[in-house]
Amino acid sequence: MAGATITDSSFFISHLSFRNIMALTAYQTQFKRRMKRAIRLRAKADQKARRYTKLLSDAIGAAEDAAMQMNALNQIYNVDVSTYTLLTQALHANSGQEVLEDHLAQSTPGEEVVLFNQVPDGNGGRELPANPLFGELVAGTPIVVQPPLAATVVESVPQVLENVPAAAAVNE
Repeated sequence: MAGATITDSSFFISHLSFRNIMALTAYQTQFKRRMKRAIRLRAKADQKARRYTKLLSDAIGAAEDAAMQMNALNQIYNVDVSTYTLLTQALHANSGQEVLEDHLAQSTPGEEVVLFNQVPDGNGGRELPANPLFGELVAGTPIVVQPPLAATVVESVPQVLENVPAAAAVNE
């Protein structure tokens, strides 16, 4: 390998041998599966953010073009028509097309490289319970305890006790 140092290649070889010798436990496999899903979701979100940022930047540019035309019309015809809508004015003032384009230029897709390190074998090697946060279906039906409607209505109706002293009514 050109440009590789002895430390790099020895780490690479030891990493490969470790991977071939040690099988992943259910816990480690679960982590790997969950992490891959999370990385895919992050990549999709990044892709959407880039697309919408570009669309927003284009919209701000179109609003600036329209504002220049409105301003010219205001001067030519001696009128005072607003050059921006409230939304485009706020976007122009707070972001501006240049700022958004600069953010896009400073960050590239997939810039955060993820290296799969060997995860310590936790939980005795057993998988953790399914979690809906990771898109996993939780087995079984949820148990929702609700009293029957008739019982609640009967219990909620106040009872009238006649000829009973107040202390005796409390004890019953």
